[in-house]
Amino acid sequence: MTWSKLKKSLESFLCPALSGRVEYLASSYHYFPDKSGACYIAVDKKKVFNMRDTTTSIRWFQTELEIKNALDIQIPISSEEIEALRNETNALVPEDRLLVMARSRKLSEYAKEMMFAQSSLSKSNFNVAANKFLTTPIEESIESNDILLNILALVDRRVGKKRLVNMTEKMKLKHPIVQYFYELRLSTL
Repeated sequence: MTWSKLKKSLESFLCPALSGRVEYLASSYHYFPDKSGACYIAVDKKKVFNMRDTTTSIRWFQTELEIKNALDIQIPISSEEIEALRNETNALVPEDRLLVMARSRKLSEYAKEMMFAQSSLSKSNFNVAANKFLTTPIEESIESNDILLNILALVDRRVGKKRLVNMTEKMKLKHPIVQYFYELRLSTL
């Protein structure tokens, strides 16, 4: 599909409140056909989604350690996870230490998932992800680990208020750029 048709299709799925505010932009290399160009998502004429741009206000993590040390990441720990850890350690570890251990384990898993999502995004082609979004059910895009699919689903008109409100806890575990678009969409309700 050509870029103009793809852009038109994506923009036709934007929720009415974000129509005109969210834009899909692309640059291409006319003299270098082997170069795919770069794609951006702009909100209110400001390029927000561009992983390679260091001037963006969205934080892109370089290492797993950065994610583990980020103070703004909140990892919810369930009582089942603490109980499983208690059984694993034969109840020899103090309660406050169990919480630290459970958070550390979950944060390690989260960091690996986040780094995987970022690395797959940097290798992916915007057009391929956009075509996948247009051909799969919206639920798959929301549940996906692909950052770009999450963003396209969040600004989609098929995602209603009730579904958005119910996704609050899930969004805390997503990449900051996904959280940005989630907050943007919530602000339109």
